[in-house]
Amino acid sequence: MKMYWKELMHQCNEIGIGSLGIVVIISAFMGAVSALQTAYQLVSPVIPMSTVAQIVRDTVILEFAPTLVCIVLAGVVGSKIASELGNMRVSEQIDALEIMGINTKAYLVLPKILAAVIVIPLLVVVSAALGIYGGQLASTTAGILSPQQYETGLLQYFQPYNVFFALVKAYTFAFLISSIPAYYGYHVEGGALEIGRASTKAVVVSCVSILGADYVLAALLLH
Repeated sequence: MKMYWKELMHQCNEIGIGSLGIVVIISAFMGAVSALQTAYQLVSPVIPMSTVAQIVRDTVILEFAPTLVCIVLAGVVGSKIASELGNMRVSEQIDALEIMGINTKAYLVLPKILAAVIVIPLLVVVSAALGIYGGQLASTTAGILSPQQYETGLLQYFQPYNVFFALVKAYTFAFLISSIPAYYGYHVEGGALEIGRASTKAVVVSCVSILGADYVLAALLLH
């Protein structure tokens, strides 16, 4: 158990801390661009400008934070998992571990999936918070609305169910991001060229699976 725990913590650090930088950058700019484009399209004098904050909040929580961030993580984390396992398979390290009596699926694959399911939803929460803050920063800097108006819009018509829906998506996508590349990496046959192909295929399949799961979850959970 000590060995498995150490590997799990290592993977949490690799997936979580390793991806934090790109998540922060994407989220802040995502919220800022969303706020500016929403304000650009709200030309009716009947609609209050605080609506900008409502739209930014809901688009970031419902779609941008879980889906866009997870698609980026599919590229960052997915390619790393696939290439790491593929390299171990090609260099016969997995075979050596199996000869030693170690369950390689439990030791190499399971900690990666568990770490992704633990850490990626946390990254999505951070992304949502930063996206909303980025929207506030952009809209107040551009003089579109005051900080008080933005905060008023954030609190208006807020539905806590949206956060639940975003977390369901985050957990689902986290499983897809980790399990699909692990499968392709674990079953690589050949040499270095096949590792590259498996890594690319894993990222593509993960992204398509995320988009498909996004549609299915929206159809099932949003009425």
